Amino acid sequence: MLLNVVDLEATCWRGSPPEGQSSEIIEIGLTVVDLEARTRVSRHGIMVRPRTSTVSDFCTELTSLTQPDVDSGIDFAEACAALVDEHDSGTRPWASWGDYDRNQFRRQCKATGTSYPFGEHHTNAKKAFAAAFGLPKPTGMDGALEVAGLPLEGRHHRGEDDAWNIAALILLMVERGSWT
Repeated sequence: MLLNVVDLEATCWRGSPPEGQSSEIIEIGLTVVDLEARTRVSRHGIMVRPRTSTVSDFCTELTSLTQPDVDSGIDFAEACAALVDEHDSGTRPWASWGDYDRNQFRRQCKATGTSYPFGEHHTNAKKAFAAAFGLPKPTGMDGALEVAGLPLEGRHHRGEDDAWNIAALILLMVERGSWT
């Protein structure tokens, strides 16, 4: 069975967004995992051009993404269509680290009139990891990698790299028999 592991990056600011701006998805990272073969099959990054917000200096410090990077991206609706067409996101189960990604997709789809690209079978890998490792509360992805003894591959807060790392944590849970 294949699983899509998704991590997104969105426009962000040190404080409140500037007047007239709101957080928008600017990068969608996706790693396809073969749960039966217990391997990461492929990794993808989709750059998304924001409509109503700009990349702040804070956002660039956090993600390394710049305004020219995202200006070269595709429209959000095109990105959602690519998820469905190229990654079977409407039918394939998916996971993300926490509920932020799922909620941000729902918010942005509603705000833009775009069809939600995912099916209903979503797993919060952050909660699953906390339960599998007996943690008193869920931890961030970087903290989970530390707990698991796994290296951070790539740059934290880049969607493509974070999806790859989350997939490694999911595969560890699969190996331990604790992935649902």
